[in-house]
Amino acid sequence: MLKKIIIPLLLIVFILSSFCTSVMGQKTIQHAFARDHINLNGSWKYIIDPYQMGYLDYRQKPFDQSKSGKGGFYDNITSPDKKTRVEYNFDFEPSLQVPGDWNSQDQKLLFYEGTVWYKRDFVADPQANKNYFLYFAAVNYESHVYLNGEKVGTHKGGFTPFQFDVTSKLKKGNNYVVVMVDNVRKKDEVPTINTDWWNYGGITRDVLLVTTPKSFIEDYKMQLAKNDPTKLEGFVKLNGNTNKEKLVIEIPELNIKSTLETDANGYAKIIIPTKKIDYWSPENPKLYDVKISSKSDKINDKIGFRTIKTVGKDILLNDRSLFLKGISVHDENPLVGGRLRSEGDMRMILGWAKQLGCNYIRLAHYTHNETMLRLADEIGLLVWAEVPVYWTISWSNPDTYKNAEDQLTVAIERDKNRASVIIWSVGNETPVSKERNVFMGKLIDKVRSLDDSRLVAAALEIERNGYDVTVEDPLGDKLDLASFNEYGGWYWSEPKELPKYKWEIKFNKPVVISEFGADALAGYHADEDTVWSEEHQQLFYEKQLEMLDKIDGLRGMTPWILVDFKSPRRQNPVYQNFWNRKGLISETGVKKKAFYTLQNYYQRKSLNNK
Repeated sequence: MLKKIIIPLLLIVFILSSFCTSVMGQKTIQHAFARDHINLNGSWKYIIDPYQMGYLDYRQKPFDQSKSGKGGFYDNITSPDKKTRVEYNFDFEPSLQVPGDWNSQDQKLLFYEGTVWYKRDFVADPQANKNYFLYFAAVNYESHVYLNGEKVGTHKGGFTPFQFDVTSKLKKGNNYVVVMVDNVRKKDEVPTINTDWWNYGGITRDVLLVTTPKSFIEDYKMQLAKNDPTKLEGFVKLNGNTNKEKLVIEIPELNIKSTLETDANGYAKIIIPTKKIDYWSPENPKLYDVKISSKSDKINDKIGFRTIKTVGKDILLNDRSLFLKGISVHDENPLVGGRLRSEGDMRMILGWAKQLGCNYIRLAHYTHNETMLRLADEIGLLVWAEVPVYWTISWSNPDTYKNAEDQLTVAIERDKNRASVIIWSVGNETPVSKERNVFMGKLIDKVRSLDDSRLVAAALEIERNGYDVTVEDPLGDKLDLASFNEYGGWYWSEPKELPKYKWEIKFNKPVVISEFGADALAGYHADEDTVWSEEHQQLFYEKQLEMLDKIDGLRGMTPWILVDFKSPRRQNPVYQNFWNRKGLISETGVKKKAFYTLQNYYQRKSLNNK
């Protein structure tokens, strides 16, 4: 009798675990934008649903988990008969632009945190010898995706891509996709409830219907061998278990054409000797055309090759000493409001960083758009890439850790071929505790298991005692950099006092200041002792740079921040009005005095070759 009970239970557990894997764990296709695809950007109908009427019945049970699976807004009933009661209709609702957040497109949604339903119609012509994937570059935060009324999956995490295989659900002719998006902040999520940026909700990045052959190139990586820059190394992975299939790697400019063979898992290792490579650097952002082909598929990419490492307190790029002249950047367009939507938006932001004299940017505090990283490759900006493990995460919750690790893994998988990315950051300003040290330590180990060719960092904690400042956060033992935020002259002390401070850093590692900054309202002028004025921010930068230059092993900085950005925490109605004013550029694109102070400092660093 017991055996009869156990076997069906095991079968149920197996089915449920398989379902969860298919819903939450599909590996995203490398370089999806280079694939054949239908672009699903543009106008999407939307319904605001604060009570989740389109998802839950009056007993708070999901419609899509009921016996029929029907009853939700995803049914998309638009022409009911006269006896059918329907309390929604997408056809008569307004539209939002995708990519884009809802907060900046509809004034009544500026502060909204809750559920919004999106719907888009499209035409497809599926072929029997093809695979089809719904690919979302990012949706904030939790999303439930339905195609033609059938649920295809869910996803958590507002800044990383995800996809669902819809080959069996796509119809010839008219199709519709519905996405339920929920951006409510929750204690056990990543990020958690408390942050210092606007909680932009919605389908904030591109949506594609990607087409591939049945057997296709799912993933690949290529870089200089870590300990031998005369070789290229990496891998190519086909989907499924395609054994003994021939693959060809071509880099025409280097006269490389190499044939590989997959193993039983569809995996082929790359080891290719090369005699002469033009190394990628900010001064010379050289990218090579790389072509990978299989029997039924091919993919092209532009990849740069460089080395990065630390030696004592120095950072070496291509074995040359490097000072990181940086700035921090949010994924936000101040001129039109909301998230960065287009390549033009991103070129504007990166162009301002180049004008400042930067060779380096910190993409805070979460994974930025893939296009941003590809542009950094193109124009020559080194990158600190980060995941939103921010402030007070639920350190002891295993689901929270799994969420953070998943976001980190997807970010590394997506951007592992970007020469610009030299640092993976596992978090920002996380308070020291035993639980935090374990959580963050596991993330660091995860990074190194996925990518041992880049540096690993975090914004560490500091301790102050009078004019003495100590950096001995135990997490620093596991990192490659002594990197930390400090706000002397703004949140503590006065700018004119800063040169008196002495720094003791307990790590024999390069020092990188990941944040410092002070607020100023563009156009507000007063004497240098008046807070919120441009003159006060300028004084702050002068004294900060004077103090920081005395730190032994200082090898870079990313002051906070390039551009003013929206934050619900910043409520002074005169000077802030829900803007964090630490930007060197205002929300209208006006450069403040401190912009030129930092620009001059970076120019001197370049002239002195330090």
